[in-house]
Amino acid sequence: MTVKQLRAFLAVAQTLSFTRACDRLHLSQPALSLTIKGLEDSLGGPLLIRSTRRVSLTPEGEALVPLAKRLIADWDNTEERLRQHFTLELGRVAIAAMPSFACNLLPDALMAFRHRFPRINVTVHDVINEEVIEMVRRERVELGIAFAPEATDDLAFTPLFTDRFVAVVPSASALASETSLSWQALLGEDLIALQRPSMVRRLLEQALASRGIALTVAFESHQLATVGRMVASGLGVSAVPSLCTPQMQALGARCLPLHDPVIVHDVGLLSHQDRKLSVAAQALAEVLQTTVAAPVSGA
Repeated sequence: MTVKQLRAFLAVAQTLSFTRACDRLHLSQPALSLTIKGLEDSLGGPLLIRSTRRVSLTPEGEALVPLAKRLIADWDNTEERLRQHFTLELGRVAIAAMPSFACNLLPDALMAFRHRFPRINVTVHDVINEEVIEMVRRERVELGIAFAPEATDDLAFTPLFTDRFVAVVPSASALASETSLSWQALLGEDLIALQRPSMVRRLLEQALASRGIALTVAFESHQLATVGRMVASGLGVSAVPSLCTPQMQALGARCLPLHDPVIVHDVGLLSHQDRKLSVAAQALAEVLQTTVAAPVSGA
């Protein structure tokens, strides 16, 4: 049984005339007759009684009419919804983003996306970098925004920008009057860092260890917001990706470029290597690639 056969049957059932049904369907009478016969053969019996003067429905034909109407309505609704998804008039996409990106750079990109595709629903999962990678890997979201992962066998990574670490110091400290800081100067103060297994912590330890610099931590926290408040209160200093600068400043700390060494890392889009993005997810990825710019290092 096909949709074409059901449409042909309904046209005859509603007009009780093969001639008028042919006009409605733009079919020849032989073609319409073959279509009806094909439907009857597939179902196992006659649906219409056709004489030289009139057409009528068999009991089975009468029973099929409301079912055929519902089936065709469901088909048309499904077809229209899929068309809307493909033309981005309707849809849904889920994205996971590390907090530093989600609260600083993502809102402007989502605003641009909303202007272009107002009927696409976007779900944002604000989770730590490691969980972003895991959510993409397990296909719980189509897109992730994170630091470049160490293992990418099953993931595709598209860089958005290269970020660098900046120093975070209390606004009232002597360091705040500097235009930039060396790592030696920063590590002369009590250091406040994110707890392991944070990717930020791991990036710092690996980059400094490769240059023979030890990272001695005085205070640890799981949340960047807590790190910022601790620095602002004068407990010590920290180092964070520059995309966190607005968040740190809002908490009352000062951010400065770091050098000797300059530590950089890529931030980008993650997707599953073996899964084709939906039309909505592809559109969001393109908006992110065209609207997200590298944050300013320092303040």
